[in-house]
Amino acid sequence: MKITATLVMAMALAAPFPSLAQGGRGGPPPAPVTPKAAAPIDITGYWVSVVTEDWRFRMVTPPKGDYASVPLNPEGRKTADTWDPAKDEAAGEQCKSYGAAAIMRVPGRVHITWDNDTTLKVETDAGTQTRLFHFGASQPPAGELAWQGYSVAQWEGGAVGRGGQGRGGQARGGSLKVVTTKMRAGYLRKNGVPYSANAVLTEYYDRTMEPNGDSWLIATTIVDDPQFLQQPFITSTHFKRLPDASGWNPTPCTAK
Repeated sequence: MKITATLVMAMALAAPFPSLAQGGRGGPPPAPVTPKAAAPIDITGYWVSVVTEDWRFRMVTPPKGDYASVPLNPEGRKTADTWDPAKDEAAGEQCKSYGAAAIMRVPGRVHITWDNDTTLKVETDAGTQTRLFHFGASQPPAGELAWQGYSVAQWEGGAVGRGGQGRGGQARGGSLKVVTTKMRAGYLRKNGVPYSANAVLTEYYDRTMEPNGDSWLIATTIVDDPQFLQQPFITSTHFKRLPDASGWNPTPCTAK
């Protein structure tokens, strides 16, 4: 009996364990988690801007020379004082106030979708603009400047998991950080308050879930531009989530 028991034990030890054979060192590595699957929050869907501050700068075109609360340096003020919307229209530059550094402050609706597993697409009905947020990119590729520039995105904080939601569909903590460069020179406000082609735009997107079922998207925008600004220009813009595409109304850029 001792010999038989010893043989049985030896055979058991020699046999490979299924869990080790399948998931051990020799198995294939796990597939990398895509930015879409790793999203700590879900910001896709239709959103509408709710203007609760800077009404006179956002809902109507301010008069020439009104650049209150924007930290312009002397060169920036001088440039703003030369604003001529007729010249912009004649030059085909009527989208100067719809560039990446200003578009989220333009009242209207925003539609956010995944263009693919590594790229978020943000469409605005105001000015009919499209932004692409690229995950995994370290720097913009060579190419011409564009109104929406080139945006590099990354998730910050929060639990990582498929769908970006916790139990009951509640949004988990976390933010989306986006850094945009290679922008064409444009306007921070419609009345010619400038930002240069060397400006760097940094944005943070956060989502809230309210007890009454409402959901808000908060976009914090930081514009750094040593050419025209004395210090970074920081704004916070609020969007309320919509149930569907009702009210979606793409309109062209206007200079006035």
